[in-house]
Amino acid sequence: MSDYIMDLRKEVGHRPLLQVGASVIVEDELGRILLQLRKDNHCWGYAGGSVELDEVVEDAAKRELFEETGLIAEELEMFGVFSGEDMHYVYPNGDEVSNVDIVYLCKKYSGTLKCQETEVEQLKFFDVDNLPKDISYPNIKPINKWVQTKK
Repeated sequence: MSDYIMDLRKEVGHRPLLQVGASVIVEDELGRILLQLRKDNHCWGYAGGSVELDEVVEDAAKRELFEETGLIAEELEMFGVFSGEDMHYVYPNGDEVSNVDIVYLCKKYSGTLKCQETEVEQLKFFDVDNLPKDISYPNIKPINKWVQTKK
C-alpha cells in the first residue's frame, strides 16, 4: 500500500477513502491472463496499487507490475477506467475504499516472474475459459470486461 494512503489511514482510521489505482492486466502470447493470489484476502487479481502523490499513472502501473510480479512492461495500452459502487471495497483489516482503477493491458513485457513476498502468494497464467472462481472483488469488473474482449 502506498505511503500516501498509509499516512492518511493514521488520520482517518478505517473510514472510506477515495483511492486512485494503477493496474495492469498482463496477457501472454497464448492470450492467457496473469493473476496473482493475494496474501491479504486469498483471492486472485491482477497487479496494481495506489498512485502516489504527483506520480504519473502509467509510471505507477509499471512500478506496481514490477514490484508484484518481477515483470517489466515494455508497452502499456489503456484498457479502461473503473469506478462506482461495484469498485467499493473493504480490506480484510477493515480499511474501506472507493476505488477509481485505471487499468492498462500489457502484451509486451520482459523479466522473470517473481512474487512480491509481502503481498503475493502465487503468480499464474489462466486461460479465459479456466479463470479461478475466487477473484478479488475490485478486480471482477475489469476482468469481466477483459473476458468479453476474448469472446
